[in-house]
Amino acid sequence: MAHFDVFNGDADGICALHQLRLARPCEATLVTGVKRDTALVARVPARRGDALTVLDISFDTNRDALTKLLAQGVRVEYFDHHYAGDLPQSVDLVAHIDTTAQVCTSVLVDRHLGGRYRPWAIAAAWGDNLPETARTLAREAGLTEAQSEQMRELGESINYNAYGDEVSDLMIAPQALYETLKPYADPFAFIASEPIVEQLARCREEDLALAQTITPLIALQYGSVFVLPDEPWTRRVRGLFGNVLATSQPTRAHAVLTTNPDGTYAVSVRAPLASPRGADELCRAFPGGNGRVGAAGINSLEHSRLEAFVTAFARVFGRTREAGAPQA
Repeated sequence: MAHFDVFNGDADGICALHQLRLARPCEATLVTGVKRDTALVARVPARRGDALTVLDISFDTNRDALTKLLAQGVRVEYFDHHYAGDLPQSVDLVAHIDTTAQVCTSVLVDRHLGGRYRPWAIAAAWGDNLPETARTLAREAGLTEAQSEQMRELGESINYNAYGDEVSDLMIAPQALYETLKPYADPFAFIASEPIVEQLARCREEDLALAQTITPLIALQYGSVFVLPDEPWTRRVRGLFGNVLATSQPTRAHAVLTTNPDGTYAVSVRAPLASPRGADELCRAFPGGNGRVGAAGINSLEHSRLEAFVTAFARVFGRTREAGAPQA
């Protein structure tokens, strides 16, 4: 029987799998990619009797591939916090899915394991821009402020590394990053021992400084839309930049667009942290869009649909403001 671990290449996916495999070691074939590479299940050559563990990618996006595998007698355990849609009825499917705003996949795994490796969940929550969740877990774990700050730096750096159009855009491939941290049950030992952590942090700060010089395409009372120049650094920083905007302006929504090789836009959307809803609705209205209520994206927005996107952004987040979000 073969086992496959299928996971998003960002901080949440990597830290979720790491917690699970620290608690339940398993020889597995790894399937992952850049953050936006979410249709991963179709790559899995599983057969009857095999098993999959899937973490931090949308069930809905992978529905066809999962349905086929379940019909073949492949066992699937699923941990995720993105929009899932209706789940198939199958004795071979065990799903741990929670789409509420303050939860990420690593938090679901942390709950499942009773908090055994909580610092990794804290790092993932910081990486997924869930500061209140991260702080709550840090208090429960008894971390000092300095230790919590180390987890923030680690989570944001791992998450930053996942952004790019191809694995070649990244400083280190997500699978290689996971293999590097795999021996470390203690994230503080990982930080102290592995040079890649400092390298990621340094590159992250340099790219963010460049992004912060960009003027928004559209600036509204309740949100802003940025179109970044077509450069390698913009593809690396788009997610982090969106998170920084959301944290610094918590009552406003933000969209960050970069150019794909085919001329379309990749879109990262952050709902207001003060009222985290609407991001998934906005992005699912466009082909290739998905995500969660607080943060979502579109893989390939046609250039001709930019105006339609801006109109939809204004409609969704203008309505959110009218529904009772705190005023700026």
